[in-house]
Amino acid sequence: MPERPAEPEPRAAATDAAAGDKADAGSGGASPEGGAATVPSPPPAAAGTPAPEETVPEAAEVSEATGTVADGPLEPPVVETGIPLPPSEADAAGDDSPELPHAPEWSPPVAAEMPESRAEVAPEPSPPPHIQHRPALFVVHVTPELAPVAKVGGLADVVFGLGRELEIRGNHVEIILPKYDCMRYDQIWGLQRTFDDLWVPWYGGAIHCSVYFGFVHGRKCFFIEPHSQDNFFNRGAVYGFHDDIFRFAFFSRAAMEFLWKAGKNPDIIHCHDWQTALVPVYLYEIYQPMGMRHPRVCFTIHNFKHQGVTGAQVLHASGLDRPEYYFHYDRLRDNHNPHAINLMKGGIVYANFVTTVSPRYAMEAKDQGQGFGLEPTLHIHHMKYGGVVNGIDYDVWNPEIDPHIPVHFSVDTIEGKYADKKALRDRLLLADNEKPIVSFVGRLDPQKGIELIRHALFYTLGQGGQFVLLGSSPDGAINGYFWGLKRQFNDNPDCHLEIGYNEELAHLVYAGSDVMVVPSRFEPCGLTQLIAMRYGTIPVVREIGGLADTVIDKDFSHRPLHERNGYVFRDYDERGLESALGRAIACYYQYPDHFRELMKNAMRYDYSWNHPGQDYLNIYHYIRDK
Repeated sequence: MPERPAEPEPRAAATDAAAGDKADAGSGGASPEGGAATVPSPPPAAAGTPAPEETVPEAAEVSEATGTVADGPLEPPVVETGIPLPPSEADAAGDDSPELPHAPEWSPPVAAEMPESRAEVAPEPSPPPHIQHRPALFVVHVTPELAPVAKVGGLADVVFGLGRELEIRGNHVEIILPKYDCMRYDQIWGLQRTFDDLWVPWYGGAIHCSVYFGFVHGRKCFFIEPHSQDNFFNRGAVYGFHDDIFRFAFFSRAAMEFLWKAGKNPDIIHCHDWQTALVPVYLYEIYQPMGMRHPRVCFTIHNFKHQGVTGAQVLHASGLDRPEYYFHYDRLRDNHNPHAINLMKGGIVYANFVTTVSPRYAMEAKDQGQGFGLEPTLHIHHMKYGGVVNGIDYDVWNPEIDPHIPVHFSVDTIEGKYADKKALRDRLLLADNEKPIVSFVGRLDPQKGIELIRHALFYTLGQGGQFVLLGSSPDGAINGYFWGLKRQFNDNPDCHLEIGYNEELAHLVYAGSDVMVVPSRFEPCGLTQLIAMRYGTIPVVREIGGLADTVIDKDFSHRPLHERNGYVFRDYDERGLESALGRAIACYYQYPDHFRELMKNAMRYDYSWNHPGQDYLNIYHYIRDK
C-alpha cells in the first residue's frame, strides 16, 4: 500500500471538538516562569524571567555511534515529518548514519606465493551492531470523550484508536474520563468501583469522588464520579451547559488528584482539547512541587475554534489561587481579552509538546489565521509544536469484515461494492439505475460547509447523479432547513436525506456510494475522507487542513498516477465545488476504467493508526528525555 508522504518540514496538525468559547485574534506573549528544564513544564521563560534549576538526567545514555557513555540525554534529531525521533530511530532515518561494521573483502593468494607451512585462516566475523532498545511506556490519556462509550465527535475515535495502537506496540495505556450518566454502559465490561475515597480540592474545600474501572473493548478505563450538588456529569449529555468550563476544570483536577493519590507515575500524560488543557498547568504548578516530577505532557488540539475562554473564578475554584500570576500574558491570559484566561493557551504554554491532527492544519493555525487568536502563542512555542494526521480503526471501518454491509469486498474483489450500492438503494428507496451516488456523512455544522453541501445536492441531480445525506445539526435552524429540503425531495427517486445519525446506515452509505463530498470551510483532519477511501468511495474535498494532507487530485497533481486518490478544489464557493465534483461525475460516466482505478488507488492507502501511532511514540520518547 502506498504510505502517506512525509512532510518536508515540521508542521503540525484536531477532529471536531465540543462546544467552547471562541477567542478573537490578538497579539502574543511569552513563556511562563519556570522554563523547560523542570519537566513537565513550559518552554524557556521570556527575558527577565528567572530560569529554574536544571533537572539531573535520570540515567546516562550510551552513544550509538561510539558505545561510550554520554554526559546527558542525547538530543534527538528532527526528520522530515516534523516529528522528532529518538536516537535509536534517528540513526536509521538519514543518509549520514555510520555504516555497520562488516568483514573486509578477502581472496586467497596465488598458489606460487602461498608458503606450504601457512594455514588458511578465515576472516574474523563482524562484531554485532550496538542496538538500543526503546522501553515500553506508561501512557495515560485524560479525555472528555472515548468511542464508543462517550462519543460526540472524532476526538472519541482518536483516543480509542491511538490507545489501541499504543497497546499493540507493547505500551501500557490507561484512559481517564468522566462517568457520564449518558454513557453507553453496554459497551463497558466489568465496571466496578475501585477507589472510593478521592477528595478533590475545589473552592477551598473538597468534593468527594468515586473512581470506577472497566474495559471498553479492551481499553483500560477509569471513570471519575463526583458526589456534588453541582451534578457535573449527570445531565444527560456530554456538552452544551453554561458551566462546561467549570465541569471540565474540575474533571482535570480530579484526574490529576487520582493519579497522585493512587500512586500512578506515568511516563506520558496525553490530554485532549480545551476540556483537559489545565492538566499540564495543574501538574507543573501544583503536583510537581509535591514530588510528581516524572510525567511529561503531550497536548493534542483537535479544533482551535473552541478554546475555553473564561474569567478568574475558575482559578479560585480549581486551586490556582494567584490570579495575578496566571493572568500574566506569558501564561493563561487570553491574547485578545486582558480580563479573561484561555484554557487552551495554558495547555500550549505548559505542555511539553503540542500537536494538532494534521500538519497542514498546524501550519494554517499558526500562519494563516486559523488559530482563532492563538497564532502569537503558537509562534512563541513553535519548537514544541507538530502535526500528526489522525488514523481510523481498521477493525471498525473495513469493507473486508464490516458486519454492517451485506457483501464484503477488498481492492482485489471490488465487484462486491456494487452489490452494496444496490443494497443502499433498496434501503433508501432510490431508483436502481446506472447513476453515480454522491453522498455526505457528518454533522451539519457551518464548519463542514453547509452552503456547499446544499449546492452539491442540486448540482449532482442536475448532472445526472443521485444524492444521499446522512447527518444532523445541534442548531435547530440548520436542522429545520434540511428537514425542509427533505420534504422537497421526498418523492424524488434520486435523492434521500436522512436527518439524524445511524451508525449502521453510515457504514452502508460509505460502502455503497461512489463519491463522498467534504466541502469544509476548515478541517483539522477529517475522518470522513479517510473512511470513504477505505471503502473505495472517491472523496471530493476542499484543499484545506487534513483534507489537503490526505487527498491527492486525480487531474492536477504532480504525484504519480497510482498515488492519486480523489478530487480537490481550492476556493470556498459554488464554482470551486463544481470544478471538482463535475470532474468526478464526468470521469464516472466517460472513463469508467479510470474511475475504477482511482477507487483502487484510494483503497490501497494505509490510513490506519499504524503510522500515527509511530509518530506519537516518537514524540513521547522525545519529551521523555527532556
